[in-house]
Amino acid sequence: MKNIVRCGVAAAIAAAFGASPAFAADVGSSLGVNATVSANCTVSTSPVAFNDVDVTSGQAVQGTGSVSVTCTNGTAWAALADAGAGTGADLASRKMANGANLLSYSLFTDSARTQLWGDGIEGATATFSDTGTGSVQTKTVYGLIPAGQTGVPAGDYADTVQVTVSY
Repeated sequence: MKNIVRCGVAAAIAAAFGASPAFAADVGSSLGVNATVSANCTVSTSPVAFNDVDVTSGQAVQGTGSVSVTCTNGTAWAALADAGAGTGADLASRKMANGANLLSYSLFTDSARTQLWGDGIEGATATFSDTGTGSVQTKTVYGLIPAGQTGVPAGDYADTVQVTVSY
């Protein structure tokens, strides 16, 4: 009980005399805050879909896919493509495979299908390029299976092209 009385008495005395903490002086300092935003990019793709191909029609077959790049705002980037995994492939004539059977195709950066997509070096091939905005930037990949491949047997053909983003 004494403790309760003493606390009550101390509070009453402080209230009566208007006691408050006394400060002798104020002193200040600045707190620095910093960060470094680094240039970064990510890349994803959707496959080039040619669907059903009739090699006996005498017609080239077109397809499209995409490459999506997200880079830090203001970061210049270029999306490069290799020749793919097909035996004997190069940037001008990539090869989809079904076992030992091959189906030639090409990839382009433009809808007219005149600018081969590649590494920007070999054969002066084109790349997709832009400057990052911090949001996804999607570019259409234009594919073409040339006519005249009548010796290609029926089956499912596939290839994998490595896409690299330089920034």
